[in-house]
Amino acid sequence: MQPETTRCDGFSFRSFRWAQTMRFAVEEINQKHQILPNISLGFRIDDSCNTQFQALRAAIILLTGESGRWTTSIPAIIGASGVILAGALLGVFNIPLVSYFSTCPCLSNKQEYPSFLRTIPSDLFQVNALVELVTYFKWTWIGAIATDDEYGQYGIQLFNKKAANLGSCIAFTTYIPKVPTQNKIAEIVDMIRHSRVKVVLAFAVEQDVEVLMQEITQHNVTGIQWLASEAWVTSALLSTKEQAGFLDGTVGFGIKRANIPGLKEFLLQLHPSNVKENPFVTEFWEEIFNCSLDMEFSDTGTSKKPCSGHENLTSSSNIYSDVSQLRISYHVYKAVYAIAHALHDLLAIKDDISLFVNGSCPRTLTVKPWQLLHYLKNVKFDSLGEEVHFDENGDPLPSYDLINWQKKSDVSIDFINVGYFAGTDTGLPKLDIDKKTILWNGGKREVPKSACSESCSLGSRKGLRRGEPICCFDCVPCADGEISNQTDSSECITCPLDYWSNLLQDRCILREIDYLSFEDVMGILLIAASLLGACVTCAVLIVFAYYRDTPIVKGNNSELSFLILVSLVLCFLCSLTFIGEPSQWSCMLRNTIFGITFALCFSCILAKTSVVLMAFKATLPGSKAIKWFKPAQQRALIFFGTAIQITVCIAWLFIAPPFPNQNTQVQTSKIILECAVGSLTFFSFVLGYIGFLSCFSFVFAFLAHELPSNYNEAKHITFSMVIFLTVWIAFIPAYISTHGKYTIAVQIFAILTSTFGLLICIFAPKVYVILLKPEENTKKRLLNRVVSE
Repeated sequence: MQPETTRCDGFSFRSFRWAQTMRFAVEEINQKHQILPNISLGFRIDDSCNTQFQALRAAIILLTGESGRWTTSIPAIIGASGVILAGALLGVFNIPLVSYFSTCPCLSNKQEYPSFLRTIPSDLFQVNALVELVTYFKWTWIGAIATDDEYGQYGIQLFNKKAANLGSCIAFTTYIPKVPTQNKIAEIVDMIRHSRVKVVLAFAVEQDVEVLMQEITQHNVTGIQWLASEAWVTSALLSTKEQAGFLDGTVGFGIKRANIPGLKEFLLQLHPSNVKENPFVTEFWEEIFNCSLDMEFSDTGTSKKPCSGHENLTSSSNIYSDVSQLRISYHVYKAVYAIAHALHDLLAIKDDISLFVNGSCPRTLTVKPWQLLHYLKNVKFDSLGEEVHFDENGDPLPSYDLINWQKKSDVSIDFINVGYFAGTDTGLPKLDIDKKTILWNGGKREVPKSACSESCSLGSRKGLRRGEPICCFDCVPCADGEISNQTDSSECITCPLDYWSNLLQDRCILREIDYLSFEDVMGILLIAASLLGACVTCAVLIVFAYYRDTPIVKGNNSELSFLILVSLVLCFLCSLTFIGEPSQWSCMLRNTIFGITFALCFSCILAKTSVVLMAFKATLPGSKAIKWFKPAQQRALIFFGTAIQITVCIAWLFIAPPFPNQNTQVQTSKIILECAVGSLTFFSFVLGYIGFLSCFSFVFAFLAHELPSNYNEAKHITFSMVIFLTVWIAFIPAYISTHGKYTIAVQIFAILTSTFGLLICIFAPKVYVILLKPEENTKKRLLNRVVSE
């Protein structure tokens, strides 16, 4: 049984215009004689019904005829969409197939489709343009809808991959089936409503988008910014008043538009009476005027009225005669001219005579498809001011217009060019957008935002949510010492060692240098106190020297008093080494001089208390203790007591001396310049030795403080030791709880306070008597006081 002939449903005025454009181009070439002189081109048109199998069937019919016998009279085929199968078949026989509508990137594979070329750019370039558009407007949360065929599948997969590489996320990807069902379309619409996306890319043909938009309109899904692929970006089928409120603001890349001179007049002169045996013209005429050219059939009671024959295309406004958006039609025009120029070069033997048998000149009737293919691949000509040529993949140089759908006053849609995307011979495409002219969905001028999460401000980074896309995140503040100086940072930057983050954590600032300087108010006050103490001590020393022959000075061991006063001057002055920026020398001096001067001071005090105690013991009958504490023994005690500390300090400086250190751990926003002790053992010994001497001095003084004497110096020393020990015991928690220059200030304060305590308690009573009570500074007075007691 013979299979039935497949028929196509519906009639596309747009596709019919493309066929008419091919006729126009052929007739224009035949009339001009600028190319192929004395040769007339012919053609045959078959309907592919926009399906793979019908396209393959049409190709086979063109090559074999209805008889099924192979013919070589057709050297090339111009095809629309759905030519993947036909392209693979024709490639086997090296028959050129030039497409004006097939954009699948797969067709650029010359191993599978060696004879395929096209005048329309590959979807690879369109995808690149769409990805750049999405990146340009910083859309990171996008919905993707595609036609369930090679056009939609290849296109949307490429887009998803490239967009993801540049940081965008696809909220969902879904396909419109070729035979759509109500449930599937409703499911897609529901997906859009619940995905929180504001930007949706529809990489689909206009028929599929129309089905989707009908459901969108029914459910009143508004506020979506649509991105259109070139297949529907200038669709008159979709740009209707009913859908204007849902699709206004749509942006997308359309194939470059051109004006073809004379085409409109050619299209409008079409009439069934002028064309014989053309079923397309008959169907077109009946569809556009809703009448019937079959008079017999009309008489049988059909609903269509008979055509009068006086219908005029100029009186009707339709897609067929609309030449304001000649995009695909222009690529049909270029495809015809490409074949014509290649045939012209072939017949003129423009470059390679080796293509022909025995080097003979080709004859028009014996042109082989593979010969024409060679010239097609290398053709280069000018078409309406544009240079046309193919690259090694059979693709033209890409050029797109960025189109924006804008509502006019009558609520209809106008297609406005707001930019372009053009390829270059260097391979670096150029995107140019005039943002000021774009009207977004809802007539807004502000660029819509589409993101899963709000942008992270400066000073924070993106913290990814587990199990969600990378575009869905929480904003996490940068840690101390880290910054982020741009929005949506994935990581915080650690500041260099000498820098720290500011309060906003958006830039690194130089850390504050913290040390007790000579210019600091606190430093000035401590210096003043230190110098005051040294001057007062020197004044006391001068008084004692001036009144050295008086009983009160002689009676209190003037030599030891002078040594104590000198050591107290050194104690006051040693505090100055703690002020200023730490250096190697200052760090070595401050702790060692502090340890030595206080060791000298307490060695003298220990010797003085020992003398007082032993002097009383010597007054007892039979006691010989005083001989062990004569001046020579006192000097020896002071020397050895100080020499031990000096020896330890020298060893400390040679083995592990103190050194300047930059401390960034205590106060991270500051660099604390301090002196590290070097060896904790030596440091502990120096402090411990001072404590040892002070404790012994206190014990000896306490034992002698009840001894009868008018000016019992042991009482004063006892009080001075109590003050000293109290100050340094209180110093420990204060030292631990402070940081930076305040730590040094506490240490200096302890030195000065304890030194002032020693000076006042030991020498103030004596100076008082010497200067203010001179009548009591006599031997008789002192003896009388002793007797009275």
